[in-house]
Amino acid sequence: MKEGRSANQFPGASSIYRPSEISPKDSFRALLTPLRFLKGVGPMRAAQLEALGLKSVEDLLYHLPFRYDDRREIRKIHQAAVGKIESFLGKLVAIDKRFVPKRRRHILTGTLTDGTGYLGLVWYRVPPYMADGLSRGQQLLVHGKVERGMGVQKRIVHPEFEHVDLVDDGQQRKILPVYLRPNGIPLRAMRGWVRQALDAYAVHVSSCIPAPIAARQDLQDLPRAMREVHEPESSADPASLNRFASDAHRSIVFDEFFYLQLGLGLRKKSRSAEHGIAFRAGAHPLAEKMRGLLPFSLTRAQTRVIEEIQGDMASDRPMQRLLQGDVGSGKTMVAWFAALRALENGFQAVWMSPTELLAEQHFRNLSGFAETLGVRAALLTGSMPAKARMETLERIRNGEIGFVVGTHALIQEGVEAPRLGLGVIDEQHRFGVGQRMALQRLAGLRKSAAPCMVSPVEPQPDILLMSATPIPRSLAMVLYGDMEVSSLDEMPPGRTPVETKLFKEAERSKLYDLTRAELQKGHQAYAVYPLVEASEKLELRDATRMFQELSQGAFNGFRVGLIHGRMNTMERDETMRRFKQGDLQVLVATTVIEVGIDVPNATVMVVEHAERFGLSQLHQLRGRVGRGEAASHCLLVHYGKTSADALARLRVMEKEHDGFKIAEADLELRGPGELLGTRQSGIADFRLANLARDARLLLEARKEALSWLEFDPALRRPESRALKEVLKHRWGGRLELGGVG
Repeated sequence: MKEGRSANQFPGASSIYRPSEISPKDSFRALLTPLRFLKGVGPMRAAQLEALGLKSVEDLLYHLPFRYDDRREIRKIHQAAVGKIESFLGKLVAIDKRFVPKRRRHILTGTLTDGTGYLGLVWYRVPPYMADGLSRGQQLLVHGKVERGMGVQKRIVHPEFEHVDLVDDGQQRKILPVYLRPNGIPLRAMRGWVRQALDAYAVHVSSCIPAPIAARQDLQDLPRAMREVHEPESSADPASLNRFASDAHRSIVFDEFFYLQLGLGLRKKSRSAEHGIAFRAGAHPLAEKMRGLLPFSLTRAQTRVIEEIQGDMASDRPMQRLLQGDVGSGKTMVAWFAALRALENGFQAVWMSPTELLAEQHFRNLSGFAETLGVRAALLTGSMPAKARMETLERIRNGEIGFVVGTHALIQEGVEAPRLGLGVIDEQHRFGVGQRMALQRLAGLRKSAAPCMVSPVEPQPDILLMSATPIPRSLAMVLYGDMEVSSLDEMPPGRTPVETKLFKEAERSKLYDLTRAELQKGHQAYAVYPLVEASEKLELRDATRMFQELSQGAFNGFRVGLIHGRMNTMERDETMRRFKQGDLQVLVATTVIEVGIDVPNATVMVVEHAERFGLSQLHQLRGRVGRGEAASHCLLVHYGKTSADALARLRVMEKEHDGFKIAEADLELRGPGELLGTRQSGIADFRLANLARDARLLLEARKEALSWLEFDPALRRPESRALKEVLKHRWGGRLELGGVG
C-alpha cells in the first residue's frame, strides 16, 4: 500500500498501542452500561436522566459541569458584600411560600442565619420538589450573588443550596462542580452518581490518540482529564475551570475535534476515490449563451464561485460542494450555470427545494431561460395530479426532460433520472443526509457511458448544496469538513440595506404608524411571533391571538392573513400564494416564513419578542423584505427587562448587515445548534467543545487528523487499530463510517 507520509513524521507511532488488558470493544461495552445500575439511581431516576439525554455511564461521564463554584472560602453572613458571588453556611430559620396573582406563580422566601447575621433567600420560580424539600431548622450551604434586600438585610435571589452535615464542614470547602440536572434531582445526588461512574468506569474512557500527537499537543490522558474536570483539586484555578481552559478541558475538547475531523477526512477520501463525470465545455456552450441573456452583470463573487464549481465539475471525481451566501447574493444564478454545464454535456440536472412554493419560484424564474436555450424543463411536486405526474416521470426517465425542479417528491419511489449529472439541493439544512443520498441514487443504472466519462465504472453525479444561512469558518469545517465550501460574500450593486430599528413594547404605536404608512403606499408587511398559540408557561404574544387582535385593531381595514407551522402544507402554501399575489396585505406568522418565497412588494418586517431569537434567525427574517426597489424596514420589538446580552445581540442587528459577521456573533453568543435552527443530524452537538471558544483548537485537531490520514490513509496500519475502533464508536453512525477500514 502506498502511504502518503513517512512513519518518520510520527516518531514512536509504532509503539503507541501496547497490548492492553481491556480491549476497546470491552471498554465500549462497559461504557454503555445503563444508568439504572448505578447505586441510588434505579428505574425512576434513570427515566428522569434519560429525558436529559443521559442513558449510559458514558453519557454521564461526558455530562461535564457547566460551572464551578469556589467554596474554599465560606463567608460569614455579616461579611456578605453586595454584588459579589459568595458562599454561606447556616440554619434555615424561616421559610414561606405564597401565591402572587399578578405573576400567576408561587414565590418562596426564606431566612438563613449563622449567628453573625441574617440573609434573605428568594425563589421566584418554585418547582414542587424544592418547596417540599425545605423546612425550618435545616442546615444549608447556599451560594449566589448577594443583593440588597428589604431594610438592612441582604439577600440572594435564586441561590443554589445543599443540605449539609455541620459535623465536618471542611468537606464543603472545595471547588465544586455544578451540573445541568432534571427537576427533582438534587445536585448532591448528581455529584455522587458521577463519582461512582468515575471510580468504576473512568478506566474505560480511552482516547487512543497517537502518542506523537498527544506529546505535540501536550494532552492529558483521557481518564485523568475526566477526573480533573469532575473533581478538581483544591489547588486548581477556578477561573480557568470556568473558562473551560484548564489542561483537562483542553484535552477533552481536542479529543472530540480530532475524531470528528478524522471521520470527516476519511469520508472525503472515500468520496475522492469514487468515479464521477468529467464535464467539459460542451459543443453547444449554453453557459456562454446564458451570459448574453442576462439583464445584469455577474458580481466578482459569482464569477469566482462559478469558476470554482466548474473546476470541480471538470474533474473525474464527484463534486460535493456547499454554496453559501446571504439572501439576494445570487446563489440561484450560480447554481443555474452549474446546471447548464451538466446539460450541455448531455446529462440531466435536478434541483430539489424544501417547499412547493420555493420549487415553483425557482421553476418560474429559470424556465424562461431554459426555453430560450432549448432546454426542456419540468416541475415535479407532491400535489401534481396523478396523470400529469406519471407523464412527467416518464419524460424524465426517457431523458426527454433535462432540467427538473421539485420537492421531496423527487426522491419518492418511481422517480428515475438515468442521466443525472448534477443534483442541486436548495436550503440544504432542511434536508437530512439520507435525503441527499437518495437524490444521488436517482441515476439508477445508466444504460450507456457518455463520451466524457473517464471510467467504465458507474459514475456518481455531482452534488451542489445551497444555504442562505451563512456559517462561520469553524462551523463549516465541522459540518462540511468532507466537502468544499464556496461563499458568495458580495451583494449585487443597487441593493439598499434594510433599515433596522429596535422598539420597546411601550413604543408599539410608533411601530404601527410606520407599518400603516407603508401599507397605505400599497406595500405589504410581515408580523412574526415566537409562538403559534398562547402558552401557560411563557408570557409571550402568539401569532393566533395577535392575528385576531391586529385584524380588528391596528390593521383594521387591511387584509390580514395567518400562517404557522401547524397548518398543513397545502393550507400554508395557499396563504403564501395569496400574500405574494397581493390578496393579503399583512401576513401574521411564526418563523415558518424564515425560508420563503420572494415578495418584492413586502417592505416591513415586524418581529415581536425579538430578544427570543438568535441573530442568524433575525437576519433570515429580515431577508424576507428589501427585495424590491422601495426602501424597507425591519422593526424589532423587545419586551420587559431585556437582559444585557439580549440587548447587545439586538444592537448588532441594528448596525450589521453582513450575514457572515452576524453568524460569527451568533455562534459566539448561542452556539451551533441554535445558529442553524437544526441539529444537523447531531454533527454539531459536542459534549464539551465550543466552536466559537475553541476555534484555534479545532484548527490544530484538523491539522493533526489530516496528517495522520496522510500517514495512514485508510487506517489499516497496526498503529491505527485502536484509533479506528474509537472512531467507529464515537462517530461511525452519525458520519456513516460503517465501512471504515
